[in-house]
Amino acid sequence: MKTLRTRNVTTSTLLASLITLSLVTLTLACGYSAKAAAPVAGTTPTISQLAPDAATAGAAGFVLTVNGTNFGTKAIVNWNGVAQTANTTYVSASQLTVAVPAAAIATSGTVVITVTNPGNPGTGIYGTGATQAETSSSMDFTIN
Repeated sequence: MKTLRTRNVTTSTLLASLITLSLVTLTLACGYSAKAAAPVAGTTPTISQLAPDAATAGAAGFVLTVNGTNFGTKAIVNWNGVAQTANTTYVSASQLTVAVPAAAIATSGTVVITVTNPGNPGTGIYGTGATQAETSSSMDFTIN
């Protein structure tokens, strides 16, 4: 009978050890053991020229060419702070185009143009490789 009791203690100890090991394994697998990596600075685009650099109020829509550097393949032109996601076309790392509708130049004024390289969420178990979105300095577009 003493042997049976020893066998029960050993079985209980083994079962407790297996449960503890399972919980530790699940905790590590769920990512509770480390924090996600913080995103690093992305590549900041720059604008050197707008072509054309002005338009006449009330005119028809047109295509604005934005020349500069460090444009990512998913870069977006911003028209007065509004992302022109559907209208921006990536041409190269130094050129983007954006279709400007007639409604955007209906009245005279100055429009602020910027370019944003969107961030990257990163990959890997802890989000390594993540980058922040970066926006260029502004350049003014004139509507006469």
